[in-house]
Amino acid sequence: GESLFTGPEISTGLAYWDSESGNNADVKGKIVLVFDTTSTYPVETKGVAGVIYAQHPDDIVDRCHAFPCIYTDYDLGTDILQYIRTTRSPTARISAATTLTGLPATTKVAEFSSRGPNSVSPAILKPDIAAPGVSILAALSPFDPNGHDGFGLDSGTSMATPVVSGIIALLKSLHPDWSPAAFRSALVTTAWRTSPSGEPIFAEGSNKKLADPFDYGGGLVNPQRAADPGLVYDMGIEDYINYMCSKGYNDSSISRVLGKKTKCPTPKPSILDMNLPSITIPNIEKEVTLTRSVTNVGPIKSVYKAVIESPLGITLTVNPTTLVFSSEDKKVLSFTVKAKTSHKVNTGYFFGSLTWTDGVHDVKIPVSVQTRITIKS
Repeated sequence: GESLFTGPEISTGLAYWDSESGNNADVKGKIVLVFDTTSTYPVETKGVAGVIYAQHPDDIVDRCHAFPCIYTDYDLGTDILQYIRTTRSPTARISAATTLTGLPATTKVAEFSSRGPNSVSPAILKPDIAAPGVSILAALSPFDPNGHDGFGLDSGTSMATPVVSGIIALLKSLHPDWSPAAFRSALVTTAWRTSPSGEPIFAEGSNKKLADPFDYGGGLVNPQRAADPGLVYDMGIEDYINYMCSKGYNDSSISRVLGKKTKCPTPKPSILDMNLPSITIPNIEKEVTLTRSVTNVGPIKSVYKAVIESPLGITLTVNPTTLVFSSEDKKVLSFTVKAKTSHKVNTGYFFGSLTWTDGVHDVKIPVSVQTRITIKS
């Protein structure tokens, strides 16, 4: 992991490091700009004061350990290089990290973050949710050579997962009777689809693009809204049995897993009907109808109306379009979603959403649809 710089402010010269030739002017004591983190000429060994690494989004080499350095993208790196080349005595400084609050921040899905579609079960959206996982300050072993007084900055799923686990622990204290599926639903349906300041979320990669459900699932986790989601897409053991049946597991195999005799229903369940807080249709040819159920965890008397954002070339129809919860005994209601494609050729995935709103809660799930035409000979 990386460490935070806590020393006194350093102001010194700024130079460009030519990682291709290794023929560089004296850089000792200076901060240097490097465009290649895999250089065969390790700049850290040249007595430099610090390094600015301009990285391509596909380059995930981690060189910032117990050494003053920072990562930028190529665009900013090019601007810094222009400054170096047009300034007689370019300078830079290293100072202790500060936290800025109340200012908009760029929200990006890291290049190394897992992406969809789901290769094992294409009809199940993955990822479910996105959470902070880049340069997270965390405790390190005192024996870690890259640690600084037991703390350091690290990145990856190993950093994002504890964030989500902590949120679930807090939600569990508020809702001790919820199932794991209910917690997942609460996170997915209340997530940010834009940055907290309302700006678009981008996905890093070979070409930066606007993020979609295959980048962030339901969106960026929003703990405060997840505490009061209004409705949840809940699941019980029967849902998981039906999933195994839809995947082709026979009765004896499922019975061995459960430890009791089980029989798959007839006809075989559709995986599209699994009560997930998302809808993914990987191979629509003409039209398909699926079912979902929602459980009211908000005010007992509530009325929710459907708001549909259809994927490009897809018509989504929800029935009913209004859900009326009138009593404690009527907390679970079901609805159907009919998807119809207008595409005449195979396509990639297009994205939309389905939101149930009562004016206070917006229970939003992502919709992903791909058209696949069967050619009959």
